[in-house]
Amino acid sequence: MSEAVPMVEVTRGGMVESIHRGHAVVWDASGGLVRAWGNPGLVMYPRSSCKMIQALPLVESGAADAAGLETRHLALACASHNGAAIHSDLAAQWLAGLGLGEPDLRCGPQEPADIPARDALIRAGETPCQLHNNCSGKHSGFLTLNRHLGGGSEYHETDHVVQKAVRAAFEEVTGVESPGYGIDGCSAPNFATTLEGLARAMAYCAAAREGQGTRETAAARLVQAMSAHPELVAGEGRACTALIRAMQGRGVVKTGAEGVFVAILPERGLGVALKIEDGTTRGAETAIATILAGLGVLDPSNPVAQSYLNTPITSRRGLAAGAIHPTAALTSGW
Repeated sequence: MSEAVPMVEVTRGGMVESIHRGHAVVWDASGGLVRAWGNPGLVMYPRSSCKMIQALPLVESGAADAAGLETRHLALACASHNGAAIHSDLAAQWLAGLGLGEPDLRCGPQEPADIPARDALIRAGETPCQLHNNCSGKHSGFLTLNRHLGGGSEYHETDHVVQKAVRAAFEEVTGVESPGYGIDGCSAPNFATTLEGLARAMAYCAAAREGQGTRETAAARLVQAMSAHPELVAGEGRACTALIRAMQGRGVVKTGAEGVFVAILPERGLGVALKIEDGTTRGAETAIATILAGLGVLDPSNPVAQSYLNTPITSRRGLAAGAIHPTAALTSGW
């Protein structure tokens, strides 16, 4: 088994203060493994990075079209959003169109990460609800699929018809029989796979084209939705939204908790999956930006790219103190 490799350094005063180690895989949909760091066979939880895979049954079953879902709904189904008004309002409208409401969700309430939304709740004397949960779009998709399949109300349970459909799609596109699952923050099961399997699934989505079969059409539609609505995938100030915009149609990215990040690159037919061993977001953001730049789908001179490739650390008075940047192990060989 290959050990995690140093991917990201945090420097202060000219000295390396912290190192984020990790694993990453670049997979070609037609040719297999392109490049790997660390252990491609690492068994891990994708967490929210696989939401587009969890949304495949929603589209390929016909449930999305039967419910009249638009591209923006599909983007929200793949999102880990900030709970801003554009997110929670869309989720509420989506549920209302199904004849359902916030109590039908099973994701749990969450304080919005979006500051204006949070402050509006405080001023109104209201508490956060499930619509503010970063997974409310995914769960609205589950409810849409559930109505189509005629399942019971507890759609988040592992033996429910919805989650059985999700697991089947997940195992088929990763090419790996899942060894088990963990309960995600939104209470839905998160099926484990290998890092290579996750990259393979992203490459499948990258190569998918509409009209080339039910599943490929579903995957292509979800990727196009994320590309068309980066503001719904995460939100302002978030890496997913910023990097999708900066790639200018060359691909999409999706974060997951505990240092996971994936990329789907249709222009190249490539899928990328990475896991930072210590679970830090800052390490994962720098690592994915570095790989995207190395693959030629992100201009390293773009200000957004620069903000992740060489993130300045300043004191509270604004004095330059250090930086977060990729290691030579990650930048060499491109």
